[in-house]
Amino acid sequence: MKGRYREAVVDRAMGALLGGALGDALGMPTQLLSPAEIRSAYGFVDRLVAPVPDHPVSRGLPAGAITDDTEQTLLLGRILLESGPAFDHRRWVNALLDWERDVKARGSYDLLGPSTKRAIDAINDGIEPEEAGRTGDTNGAAMRIAPVGILMPPESLDALVAKVDETCRATHNTSIAIASAAAVAAAVSCGISGASWQEASSHAAEAARRGAALGRWVTGGDDMAARIDWARALVRGKPRDEAIALIVDLVGTGVISQESIPAAFAVLEVARGDPWQAAVIAANLGGDTDTIGAIAAGMAGACAGLSALPRERIAELKGLDLDEVRRLAGDLVSARLAQGGGEAAA
Repeated sequence: MKGRYREAVVDRAMGALLGGALGDALGMPTQLLSPAEIRSAYGFVDRLVAPVPDHPVSRGLPAGAITDDTEQTLLLGRILLESGPAFDHRRWVNALLDWERDVKARGSYDLLGPSTKRAIDAINDGIEPEEAGRTGDTNGAAMRIAPVGILMPPESLDALVAKVDETCRATHNTSIAIASAAAVAAAVSCGISGASWQEASSHAAEAARRGAALGRWVTGGDDMAARIDWARALVRGKPRDEAIALIVDLVGTGVISQESIPAAFAVLEVARGDPWQAAVIAANLGGDTDTIGAIAAGMAGACAGLSALPRERIAELKGLDLDEVRRLAGDLVSARLAQGGGEAAA
């Protein structure tokens, strides 16, 4: 029984990580484009396609290529495991710097996000990591937070939000970034435990409320939970094309947390928890499509499990070591179950 339970949990952890990768790769060629530009360049995106030759950040990448969203997610997962009980900020910052050097060497244009870059520049100027993230209010923390949701069980929401806060501190130490990342991590954590996507979304709003009390206060942090609930209600029961228009016109799809995180939960609602449909919907929104897709499809994958993901699309992903993903999922689940409670005893 215990072995079968662990297998099921690992399956959902794989669903979270690979769902996120699919959302990332499907949104890679459409990121930063408007909905009209997406339609002109690709039609309706429901397959992995290569970016147009003059794309501002994705030019030259093959169809199915992952971006910084997935790479930083896997990197954070490993740093969490290497850090032990107390998150190692220095190790994390050094890992991000090494990652960016590697990305530059590969000739990529998709580098660190604005909040992370500002924080690392501050750290290089001698600012302590715990202080450097006090201007980070964009979606970089939420885009890579899934490993915290895999690691931390949902029964102690305060402990989960505290771990989110630790991982945000060096780059996104603001109320809105922590609230956003807490919401996503809580949704993933619930999914890993077997909750439905509806239950996970409801749990996420409470995590956002608790996360909003942490970090440096900035405008928008206090209402993240309300914006998530509002965005979900806005599109509930709407046809896909109408819902896409509502998300674009009213919720927003930019890099700011106030837009992209509620947009991801709205996408999850429209997709009704289907990871591939979440990725498809996000890819056609315009704006920060790869990040919204990675978050939405990752949350859906955590709830639905690996079996709900299209295997033929996973096989088309580029730049992703599936064996590495399996090892990371297994190690995070082992650390989760080692914390005790009902899951460990199952």
